[in-house]
Amino acid sequence: MRHKKKFNHLGRTASHRSAMLANMASSLIVHKRIKTTVAKAKALRLFVEPLITRSKTDTTHSRRMVFRKLKDKYAVTELFREVSAKIAERNGGYTRILKTGNRLGDNAEMCIIELVDYNENMATKTVAKAKKSTRRRGGAKKAVAETTVEAPKVEAKEAPKAEVEAPKAEAKVEVPKAEKKETTKAKAAPKKAVAKKAPKAEAKDKKEDK
Repeated sequence: MRHKKKFNHLGRTASHRSAMLANMASSLIVHKRIKTTVAKAKALRLFVEPLITRSKTDTTHSRRMVFRKLKDKYAVTELFREVSAKIAERNGGYTRILKTGNRLGDNAEMCIIELVDYNENMATKTVAKAKKSTRRRGGAKKAVAETTVEAPKVEAKEAPKAEVEAPKAEAKVEVPKAEKKETTKAKAAPKKAVAKKAPKAEAKDKKEDK
């Protein structure tokens, strides 16, 4: 009977399940990160975290108790030499589960389980994402500012052109030409009259002398 056995049996017998968890725990200690299903990762967390806590006291008894579970001397050596020094100041929560989606064949929910203190890239990734989001927002603000500034510039250039061109044509074409023509006609008229009258008077004087 299975009264009060509420943990996940994972569809395996007791010997198969303990052997599988021991192999997964050894792989996690050696490689610091493994990929598995969410159900197995949750069962592995309950299996490996008490062993990591026991590794903080490096005694012969602790090593024998851990070796009884793992059955791998290389994993035990790695745990007591490196991992125990890394997690010495941590009181619990040595592992992290990151879900990665569902598996293609049977649609099982997959994840990555890793040791928290060995993932040093986690903080840098979050900072990089924050920088990208701020750059996008800044670019959008710049684009809006450019569109708002460009419209009044075009209107300011077009309006003064029409106002300046009209007075130039009136000043140059109409006023000076009319004045020049009148002055030239007035000057030319008296010269001709003088030139014609003078010879007639001289001719009359010559006749009288004769």
